[in-house]
Amino acid sequence: MLPLESVPNFSEGRDGGTINSIGAALATHARLLDVHADADHNRSVFTVVGSEHQLLEGLLAAVKVARELIDLRRHDGVHPRIGAIDVVPFVPIDPDDLERARNAALVLGERLGELGLPVFVYSPPERGPAFYRSGGVTELQRRLDEGELTPDFGPAQLDPSAGAVIVGGRRPLIAFNVNLRGSLDAAQQIAACVRESGGGFVGVRALGLDLRRAGVVQVSMNVEDWEAAALHEIVERVEHEARELGAEVIGSELVGLMPAGAAAAAAGSALRIDGFDASRVLEVRLLED
Repeated sequence: MLPLESVPNFSEGRDGGTINSIGAALATHARLLDVHADADHNRSVFTVVGSEHQLLEGLLAAVKVARELIDLRRHDGVHPRIGAIDVVPFVPIDPDDLERARNAALVLGERLGELGLPVFVYSPPERGPAFYRSGGVTELQRRLDEGELTPDFGPAQLDPSAGAVIVGGRRPLIAFNVNLRGSLDAAQQIAACVRESGGGFVGVRALGLDLRRAGVVQVSMNVEDWEAAALHEIVERVEHEARELGAEVIGSELVGLMPAGAAAAAAGSALRIDGFDASRVLEVRLLED
């Protein structure tokens, strides 16, 4: 049986000590593969793999650290969030393990609720993380107070410093950002063009953000179906829209890890190899065998 992957997002991207402490807590129990921290987003994304038990113990240890070191009342960053431990997805490496990932998320949600944190189980696309983050913590508490929302686990009162947590099981996605030299308005217009809700690519969620510390604007994306929306096609569309708006693409950024198939598709396009896909990648074929 293959391990599961978890990609917890913590609302701290500037303090190296806090980020390292969270990573160490995760690594004590599970295998830590990647850490992506961003100062403008003020957010860190960790990629860990392990059995359900290993992930549960690692995540609970990391939550304990985050509650001690992260206070949302003093937090600022361009990325929307409603918790110090903002979202904890479980992802199947074997596509047939999606239900197993969802069950692991429910077990974690129950444990976090027992710790006094309100927990929401997300179910994309209708109730993805953005559904809960809209308006931030103040709006979320209002929705709870007025009975519009009820946590799946834990109290209906947000923790003063830690907020709430979103958990769920989902298929692999690619968190992918394109950085631009231009205006925030241009980035927002481009984001509106490429995201699915604006008539763009299927399964793409996108925001236009101003990264003042980095001195760029950004189209920040989650590509939820990389087979339906190829990265190279998204970049081409962003570049086209940027030129129309007087902006310039200066680079792109991968947050966390990505499926080999998505990288193979992009490489095949860049190299103009007809019929190139993941089946032509040596390491992928060896793993299948």
